[in-house]
Amino acid sequence: MKVLLAGGGTGGHVNPALAIAGIVKEHVPDAEFLFAGTPNHMEAKLVPQAGYKIEFIKVEGFQRKINLENIGRNAKALWYLAGSGRRAKQIIRDFAPDLAIGTGGYVAGPVIRMAAKMGIPSAIHEQNAYPGVTNKLLAKEVNHVMLTVEEALKYFEDGIQYTVTGLPVRKELLLKSKEQARQELGFDDAFTILSFGGSLGAGCINETMAEVLKWHTSKGLKINHIHGYGGMGKDTFPQKMQEYGIPMKNSRIRITEYINDMDTCMAAADLVVCRSGAGALAELEALGKPSILIPSPIVAGNHQYHNAMVLGRAGAAQVIEQKNVTNDDMIARVEALYNDPQKLVTMAQAASDLAVRDTEDRIWGVIEKLTAK
Repeated sequence: MKVLLAGGGTGGHVNPALAIAGIVKEHVPDAEFLFAGTPNHMEAKLVPQAGYKIEFIKVEGFQRKINLENIGRNAKALWYLAGSGRRAKQIIRDFAPDLAIGTGGYVAGPVIRMAAKMGIPSAIHEQNAYPGVTNKLLAKEVNHVMLTVEEALKYFEDGIQYTVTGLPVRKELLLKSKEQARQELGFDDAFTILSFGGSLGAGCINETMAEVLKWHTSKGLKINHIHGYGGMGKDTFPQKMQEYGIPMKNSRIRITEYINDMDTCMAAADLVVCRSGAGALAELEALGKPSILIPSPIVAGNHQYHNAMVLGRAGAAQVIEQKNVTNDDMIARVEALYNDPQKLVTMAQAASDLAVRDTEDRIWGVIEKLTAK
């Protein structure tokens, strides 16, 4: 079996493609894979690191805000678009795939569209509750649409063939118990918070978590706290902790730029405060973790808000739009959950109920049907 995977721009598009390749490999160990991506985004690094071959297409998105700089960027995007179909056709002819799967991002557009046009069985996987532009356009042309959540269906045209598959979650996240994780971190069995804003960090989460840390440490509350401040907080967050007299690490606190052992930290947590990218939410559901979600307001289509509200409406998370975040409100929310263990249990169960436990089987089922055709 030869599988062509196209997706990129962000880890949210690349990681599902890598996960799908892993699912295929489990069932067909001698399968061949080729990724199509852009040369200047995350896929150019992540795909070779995972041991797969990648071919590049130059594709850029169009800028909606009109100014002198964006006019130039849109001219370049138009030039790339003009050549993308020809490049996609070349890649497909050279590799001759049995199946083509797109996971979003601009690069998936010309590749999966051309594959469908050439009669190759094709599918897309949509990670978000609010689909991206590329996948909304491709849904009309591919044989099958895989969805992370049912809520996304209303944004597609009627009549598409679809399966709700969920989003693949790293298996290592599911291996540790809360007790084992806390032992590894050197924590006791007290209420434990995990907060982070991704590898780059999030200014809003850093600012409000600094105040939450100040609140519970100054009161001497039995709260353990792990915080990842990310790249954008490396100059300011440690300085703020020094100002507040809060150590970067002790028996209750661990503050780092990056969280490299997320499996351990997630397992240890009673409450998670984070953004609402599709991958993070799938992990919260798989692990049954209560959360306070602050969607990023600068992503396309405000899709993080739509993602978060799936958990919010189910009672698994409290959702706060960034414009409404205040330090006092965040402290009040954390304090209320700290004092209400039963509420945490209810939220945890609601999160767990949303999890799709057989995602890999569902994705393989779609692939099997498409290749049988």
